Amino acid sequence: MVEESPMYSSFFGVMGATSAVVFGAMGAAYGTAKSGTGIAAMAVMRPEAITKSIIPVVMAGIIAIYGLVVGILIASNLKAAPEYKLHTGFVHLGAGLAVGLSGLAAGYAVGIVGDAGVRGTAQQPRLYVGMILILIFAEVLGLYGLIVAIYMIFNNK
Repeated sequence: MVEESPMYSSFFGVMGATSAVVFGAMGAAYGTAKSGTGIAAMAVMRPEAITKSIIPVVMAGIIAIYGLVVGILIASNLKAAPEYKLHTGFVHLGAGLAVGLSGLAAGYAVGIVGDAGVRGTAQQPRLYVGMILILIFAEVLGLYGLIVAIYMIFNNK
């Protein structure tokens, strides 16, 4: 008979929480850095538009919050080995990877769109609305991971 709650079962839950926070923060950091370089380049041409161009950096930061929320949800459900089943550990690992890796992808997308978008907006201000729409579509990739992760955590039976 296979043991339901081996001693290492909580390891997978901890790795899920870690994955959520680390990968989400990596995506947010890349998005912030890439968008920030675009803002710095744009500020040379149009310094009055700096405040308006901060949107990609804010959107990149939100991605890290998705990972933080899931990491806290997983960490609050962690228990010692006899109470914490191996199945629960795997579900928490999957939830952490879902939000973390989708946050990483969303951060890359937000960074690239933000960089090109603010540089383009400096030259042609009418591009601003298009940039915002593309940023929303890039950001929602991370939101999909958050929704799946929350569903996995709360429907763990």
